[in-house]
Amino acid sequence: MSGGKAAPLATVGALHEKVFRHRVRVLAEQLAPHLPSGHVLDVGCGAGDVAKALLALRPDVTIEGYDILERPRAEIPVTRFDGRRLPVPDGAAAAVLLVDVLHHADDAAALLAECARAAPVVVVKDHLMRTWLDGRILAFMDWVGNAPHGVDLPYRFFSPASWSDAVSRAGLTETARDDVPGLYPFPFSLVFGRGLQFTARLERKESAGR
Repeated sequence: MSGGKAAPLATVGALHEKVFRHRVRVLAEQLAPHLPSGHVLDVGCGAGDVAKALLALRPDVTIEGYDILERPRAEIPVTRFDGRRLPVPDGAAAAVLLVDVLHHADDAAALLAECARAAPVVVVKDHLMRTWLDGRILAFMDWVGNAPHGVDLPYRFFSPASWSDAVSRAGLTETARDDVPGLYPFPFSLVFGRGLQFTARLERKESAGR
């Protein structure tokens, strides 16, 4: 990469780090109530920062990471996988966690279905895009957070309709969904906190119906 391209990435990356710790804490607080006790697979875990924060809040869970990229000095044990098939048996865990992962997937419904094979509960944090402007803001956020790590950026953000369709095609039922207020501190919240972030708890249809 040329020096001209590296400098903007470094500057934006430094700005991103200023809000990173705040974001991790808020995410952990929002996600923790949705997780059942037991073993959790954090798919697309990155360096495991959210998992580490969750473990501090939920001592009744253990978390194991899976990712297509290896980050140095990860906070949890991480196993590489191909982004499609988890190397675990059916029902291997109590839950699967997907934090800002599905909009990077080639087929979000297929990845959700694979996670549902591994666990009866899938807990998701992702984005909803309702307007063209939402899409531009989300693309910028995605680039800031992931470009420095070499993550592929297809910008496949969900609309409300495509999210519902992906959940249904995966054989899952949404049993809880919440916005994520306060994910970014002021003044970033004025742009990035406009209902673009959500968390959801999904369950296999047979489990949800009990």
